[in-house]
Amino acid sequence: MKAYARFLGGLFGAMMILLALLITLETLIRKFFSLSMGGVDELGGYAIAIAAPLAFCVAMVEQAHIRINLLHMHLPSSVQAVLNALATLSMGLMAAFLLYFTVQTVLETQLYRSIAQTPWGTPLIYPQTVWLVAMSTFVLAAVVLSFKALLLLIKRDWSTLIGQFGPGSTQDELDAELSDLEKREGEN
Repeated sequence: MKAYARFLGGLFGAMMILLALLITLETLIRKFFSLSMGGVDELGGYAIAIAAPLAFCVAMVEQAHIRINLLHMHLPSSVQAVLNALATLSMGLMAAFLLYFTVQTVLETQLYRSIAQTPWGTPLIYPQTVWLVAMSTFVLAAVVLSFKALLLLIKRDWSTLIGQFGPGSTQDELDAELSDLEKREGEN
């Protein structure tokens, strides 16, 4: 699952770098030549819509989403484990809802042959289909992790639920940051 998240994170990063370069180029052309490539804002909207589910996936797999664990860390292990499983299962349900919404949007777009209200007049079925594929990557990760959390919950494997699905401790975060700092300093 980590390799899957790493690949999607790289794809997300490449899309955002490409978008940043396009915006920079558009800005420079406007500033120095009073011209416009046109459509960069449209491409930006598509890029954000496609990149968001990729980022959701990475955050879920890497447990990088924000959690407020002030109370969580003081609860008994079994309660922490159950809360971790419920959090993962609720993310899975939310992912399924988002996929349902995405599919409905794509089907309506196809039915009405919708086009973007922009100078390009892009048939929306194309970017929305890519959005659907991106959303499916998030759903795949969410379903796999939800299923795993549910199995661990049924087995009452509290330690694995805490270790794999729980928020990291302050010490864990500090260790990760120090390790990352050492890697960066070693590269320089």
